[in-house]
Parts: sequence; C-alpha cells; structure tokens
Amino acid sequence: MKCTPLLFLAILVNMACKTSAQTSNPIPYGNNPAAGHTLHTRGFNMYYETYGQGIPLLLLHGNGGSIGNMANQIPYFAANNFQVIAIDTRAHGKSDNPADSLTFEMIVDDFNALLDSLHLDSCYIIGWSDGGIDALLMAIRHPGKVKRMAFTGANLWPDTTGLTPFVWNMIKEGNAALHKQALTPKVRIERQISDLDYYQPNITLAQLHQITCPTLVIGGDHDAIPVTHTVLIAANISQSYLWIIPNSGHSTPIFKKDQFNPLILDFFTHPYRKIEGAATFQ
Repeated sequence: MKCTPLLFLAILVNMACKTSAQTSNPIPYGNNPAAGHTLHTRGFNMYYETYGQGIPLLLLHGNGGSIGNMANQIPYFAANNFQVIAIDTRAHGKSDNPADSLTFEMIVDDFNALLDSLHLDSCYIIGWSDGGIDALLMAIRHPGKVKRMAFTGANLWPDTTGLTPFVWNMIKEGNAALHKQALTPKVRIERQISDLDYYQPNITLAQLHQITCPTLVIGGDHDAIPVTHTVLIAANISQSYLWIIPNSGHSTPIFKKDQFNPLILDFFTHPYRKIEGAATFQ
C-alpha cells in the first residue's frame, strides 16, 4: 500500500492521541463536549475547543490533522495563563467545507472571523506544519490580529526546495492517486486537503517582509522541510528568532514537547530582543 499524504498524517494523529492518552488525566482533545463549540461562519461550520483563561492563543494543526494533534500543548499553555483556542481548520476534524475549493487564505480568514465572533482584537499563535503556514498568512493578511507567533515545520511554496524530495514525491503521488478515484463526498474532502499541499502555499519573501510581530521559527534538523528553507523564512522576518532542534523530524510538538513547550512559553513571556552589533557576542 502506498503511503499517501493523508495516510502519513493519520499516523501522526494516532501518535498524538497515544501521547495524550499517557497523561494522568486524559482529556479527549478534539472530542470534548465540555470544551467544544461550533461557529457557523463564512458558509461553513467551524469546530473549536477552549481551555484556560488569560491571553488568547490559537493552536493550529497540520494537513489532515485535527485538534488532537496539539494534545501536548493544550494543557501546558492552559495552565500557564493562556486562553487556548484549539481549532479544527476548514475541511478537517469536525469542521466541514461545503465550498468547491480550499485555500490557506480561506482558512486564515476563517480564523479572523472566529476572533471577531469572540470579540478578541488579537491573539498569540502556535502552528505546526500547515498550521505554521496558517500562522504566516494570518500575520500577513490580518497583521493587527497577531501579537506573537511560534511555528514549526512550515514551508513557503510546494516543490523540492520547500519540502524534502521524499515528502514532495509522496504528496505528488498521493494527489495523483486521489484524482483517479470516483468523486464521493469523502474523496472530495480528501482531494481538497491533498490539493492544499500540492498546489500551495505560494508565499513570497516580499510578503514575509510585511510581518512585524515577534516570531519564533522552528524546525527539526531532519524535518520534512529542508533546514535551509526554514532558515530562509526566519531570515526574511524582521523580528524573528530561529530554533533548529537537533535529532528531530517534523513532529516536534510530540517528540520534543518537553523542550518545545517551555521554549515557546519563554518566547511568549519575554520582550523581543534585537540582537546585533556587540550583542551578537552574548
């Protein structure tokens, strides 16, 4: 059986769920009626869950995933003075997509509508994979809404410079296979999700120059995103830090959670420091 993008990401979902289940007080993140909400906006139903109180923080999962992917981050940040808003993005999890298309721009405009519905003028963001792309485009399209953001495993464009050749070929082959299948309602959604990473994103370096919020750019040293590409992203955001995690692949929020969560918390709770001149020796 070929490993399509959806199958590969389903494996990541399962790993996230197993990690969550190992906690002393497991909560069914992504399927928790006590925390769940549905907002009808922009022609679709968006499912999200909220935890904790304090600074609004959007948690954004990756392609083919859902809220459960962020099971290691939800309780940590909810316990550290954040109002965690974990979202099933359009066409993912419990959020539907009646539209004929799916774009990252649609998704981040959905987030903007959600913040407006909650009467929140701004937020912090943590994104993983496609969630990192969402974070970038949220800061580009709705700059006033993003105070700070941290993301891991994001790419700017879909080719073998933005993704490793293995991952790009996997997406390409999986997408072709999906488009040969009969167009059932299930396959329609799967095609939308696959097309999202096959044809998108298309973010320019000039767009990155528009981002003004403090940003923490993260990647594994053996990520699905080439390290050189992650460095390129950080180099083109004016107020950015860069963290390349050793001995790590794409699933940093799962396998490196004990370093990932505290370092992002430290970034969120300390002023951004411009490091130049003599400061580069510190």
